[in-house]
Amino acid sequence: MNGTTIDDLDVSRETFERLTIYVELVWRWNPKINLVSRKSLDDIWVRHIKDSVQVYRCAGLFENWVDLGSGGGFPGMVCAIMAIEDAPDAQFTFIESDQRKSAFLRNVARECGAKCTVVSKRIEVVEPLSADILSARALADLPTLLSFCDRHLSKKGLALLPKGERWKKELEEAQEEWNFDVDPITSLTEPQAVILKIKGVSRG
Repeated sequence: MNGTTIDDLDVSRETFERLTIYVELVWRWNPKINLVSRKSLDDIWVRHIKDSVQVYRCAGLFENWVDLGSGGGFPGMVCAIMAIEDAPDAQFTFIESDQRKSAFLRNVARECGAKCTVVSKRIEVVEPLSADILSARALADLPTLLSFCDRHLSKKGLALLPKGERWKKELEEAQEEWNFDVDPITSLTEPQAVILKIKGVSRG
């Protein structure tokens, strides 16, 4: 299950142990609530853990991180686990409307000692959260994500949005409707994919 080493992720032994607990919990819960695809589960350390670690390392300083449509916790829970040592005073909020996935996230947070709040509501009805960092992975197209950013990201906040090989087309569509600054960071786990670092979101 684990062909990944501490050196591959460049994390402390304590963080690696917490991530290992998390991976074991995903394997245990996945047959019941389908947190990730069965195919990607076999490669969870690269497809999900390492992919999420790189999102965390794009963040810089923060106090309030919001992860939207958290599902199985990628990238949000990985980032919260990374922050236990790096940013112990930071608060994470996961918005996940599915009650069973919310229960899973609370269980992982408890087992791994991550400081986070799970909100079991739809993104559109949660009161604005004024996030320093906002993340969302495999949730919606970019124009829709920017509407969520407009609601939940602080004026000086940073959105970190992993996108696949269609990212340029999504970017063009989003720019027709929204104003924002964007810096595409090439993914370490998938050369055709990027992490979009987005600031200054406003309606066009």
